[in-house]
Amino acid sequence: MRILFCGEGFSESRRRLAPLLPHAEITTCPADRVLQSLEGVNVIVPYVSRIDAAVVRAGTFGLVQQFGVGLDGVDLEAATAAGVWVARVPSAGTGNAESVAEHALLLMLALSRRLPQTRAALAAGKVGEPAGLALWGKTACIVGLGDTGSALAHRLCALGMRLVAVRRRPQPGCAPKLGVERVFGPDELHAALAVADYVIVCVNYDAASRNLIDAAALQAMKRGAFVINIARGGLVEPDALLSALRSGQIAGAGLDVFWEEPPNPDHPLFGENVIATPHIAGVTDASYVGIAKIVADNVERYVRGEAPRFAANAPSPEAQRARSAR
Repeated sequence: MRILFCGEGFSESRRRLAPLLPHAEITTCPADRVLQSLEGVNVIVPYVSRIDAAVVRAGTFGLVQQFGVGLDGVDLEAATAAGVWVARVPSAGTGNAESVAEHALLLMLALSRRLPQTRAALAAGKVGEPAGLALWGKTACIVGLGDTGSALAHRLCALGMRLVAVRRRPQPGCAPKLGVERVFGPDELHAALAVADYVIVCVNYDAASRNLIDAAALQAMKRGAFVINIARGGLVEPDALLSALRSGQIAGAGLDVFWEEPPNPDHPLFGENVIATPHIAGVTDASYVGIAKIVADNVERYVRGEAPRFAANAPSPEAQRARSAR
């Protein structure tokens, strides 16, 4: 059994998985060398790499298993037609949602308490400078009230924040137990953004949500608000964010994900009031232990000819047999 991780980052994922699959060969390749690395591969872990129809046709693998939630880079239609299973690991119950929620809070606090400026003040020998902002009493808008958004809501509510949220399918009764005053529908996005001091993007990324936070959305926000993105880089339009930061419409941004990964460190966004981290929101001991268990279980299920848990597709038995015969 040969498992290919399509990227050389996130090394902790491979370290956690290896003891659970002692008879498997775990290999890696650069994100731009997937097509050249498919020989003998049975299982692909895409990370943020594109697994398109060309990759599906070139390989003989039968399972694409994400080490986490996002499958936005996987061509589900091509995989299904070719008899390839595609599976993810949900955030709930693995520690991932909780870890990402904690990281969102870290970015919010770093911006609010002006972390870069405090370091400069300490180096300059200043005391009691600069003044920061308290989260207590402020309003947060959580865009995407799934597992991560719900975990974040619990934490922000405990800090005394007022909460509103945006959800694709608002469900009656979910808001009060999370401490959320109102859940807006997607057609009310701008109205929800207008009341918030902090906007935290937690929504799943797909074609419909690409550049969800664009120039119009940023303009709809309260002047001086903060934007936090811990979901996917494609949800926030970078040029629009840069313009909003330069104009003062947005006071600052906390970014753990980017329009391309890794991002160019010389991008002008990083010259503004931006706290950036290298896609590590879910990279914790708790998250990786929980995710690795499900990934290992799905690999073993695949070896036994069983359907993986948390599958995103259902290839026909005929397509699977044709694939295995290649």
